[in-house]
Amino acid sequence: MAEARGESAFRLAGNRERLPEMTYGGALSFLRRRYSRDLAGVDVAVMGVPYDASVTYRPGCRLGPRAIRAASVQLAELKAFPFGFDVLESLAVVDFGDCWVDPHHPGTVARDIEAQAREILASGAKLLTLGGDHFVSWPLLRAHAARHGPLALIQVDAHGDLWPDDPGRMDHGTMMGRAIREELVDPARSTQVGIRTFHDGTEGLEVLTAPWIHRNGIEAALEVVRDRAAGAPVYLSFDIDGLDPAFAPGTGTPVPGGLASWQALELVRGLGALDLVGMDIVEVSPPFDHAEITALAAAHLAHDWLCVIAERAGAERVPVGQL
Repeated sequence: MAEARGESAFRLAGNRERLPEMTYGGALSFLRRRYSRDLAGVDVAVMGVPYDASVTYRPGCRLGPRAIRAASVQLAELKAFPFGFDVLESLAVVDFGDCWVDPHHPGTVARDIEAQAREILASGAKLLTLGGDHFVSWPLLRAHAARHGPLALIQVDAHGDLWPDDPGRMDHGTMMGRAIREELVDPARSTQVGIRTFHDGTEGLEVLTAPWIHRNGIEAALEVVRDRAAGAPVYLSFDIDGLDPAFAPGTGTPVPGGLASWQALELVRGLGALDLVGMDIVEVSPPFDHAEITALAAAHLAHDWLCVIAERAGAERVPVGQL
């Protein structure tokens, strides 16, 4: 009988297996995981949220989940760098597909995202979400806080997303302040990283601006983040515009002076001591991308978060070379 090859998204029988794939062909699930809504025994479900009707400048991040999946193909080929292990040896991962959102009925969008997230979390699986604009973090935070209690938020972003809000508003620049006022997020344990736009206040959050990080380094930033979040359930919300436009041009509100991709990856890799309960990676806008570099950065950041989760589940690093 011939060896099974290709189309892992449809042909895998389990959630830890791999099939040989053509990187340039086949169905584009995240990390070539099988598409499944059966969450029995699943450690992490990956869900797309293709929604961008809350943007304030350039649209297009409704196409982000598709682009991030496409950019993840090479990550499914080799053991993870710099971890040196296969993440699937420690984690059962599925691609849950996309959350259904109806942009023609805006009042249902947040409700439906939260309901789908709650269903996934109720299974015991963690949720890795591919956005979509940053508004989607609000219903995701609601779902995670309902399960875990008030969250320590690590928000990587060019913007604080704390601008004035009003009930019913759907805006990717106000929802973090709303999450704090709803007590989904504990600001005393939360940190914003990479900020480089002005807000009149911080809502009690620690704010590590991009210039501060460039001067003091990622290790100093990690020390602050870990000290504040230690002992709390931690949610990572990563707006890709936290990266400098040189590393992430494909986003809706680019701001010069941001993090380099290596800095962002080192930040995520340094979170292993924390109780990571969920992550979203948002604001990837493929129409403004070049050579997929924004989607590649997003795919690698999401993958490295999985690797950190795998380490907490018992995976051991196998270093190669000088790290």
